[in-house]
Amino acid sequence: MDVFDIYDKMERNNILLSFKGEITSELLTSILQIMENKMENMQEEPRVRKKVYNVLVECLQNLYHHLDDVPEVDDKARSAIFTIGKLDNRYTIVTGNYILNENVIGLKSRIDQVNKLTKEELKEYYKRILSNGEMSLKGGGGLGMIDLARKTGEKLEYNFLEIDNKVSFFTLNIKVSNQPN
Repeated sequence: MDVFDIYDKMERNNILLSFKGEITSELLTSILQIMENKMENMQEEPRVRKKVYNVLVECLQNLYHHLDDVPEVDDKARSAIFTIGKLDNRYTIVTGNYILNENVIGLKSRIDQVNKLTKEELKEYYKRILSNGEMSLKGGGGLGMIDLARKTGEKLEYNFLEIDNKVSFFTLNIKVSNQPN
């Protein structure tokens, strides 16, 4: 393994923080603390820090709460990846984790539904899910994806890479600008 190659790629992509491994609640707390400190040291505006922090919390909670119990894929089933980078005035948060193939269509259709909605429609959709008590098996009703779209004002970019006939690797790419939504 060429560590400089990894370093160089991270440097070129302005990666501030990267993690690969098992997601635990202790890890989430540490990552959030590290990013809070980094943004403070970068003298990021409080409004931007808050926005990035809130989106980061949502992304990491999605990873933590929605990791599927997938059959062991080379011992990596509970493993996930997370990176946060900053280029110009935009932060990019990328998460990746294994997902059961049987859950791909449902997740894809929920994200596509969120991506079709305007800012106002997102607000109404969020309220409707809350008031209807429509919850997913994992308890969220898809609120996390709606929340990400509302907080960022951006479309959610995603990809599913089929690993085998049981699991795929799900990647979510969230952009957070320092502009008000």
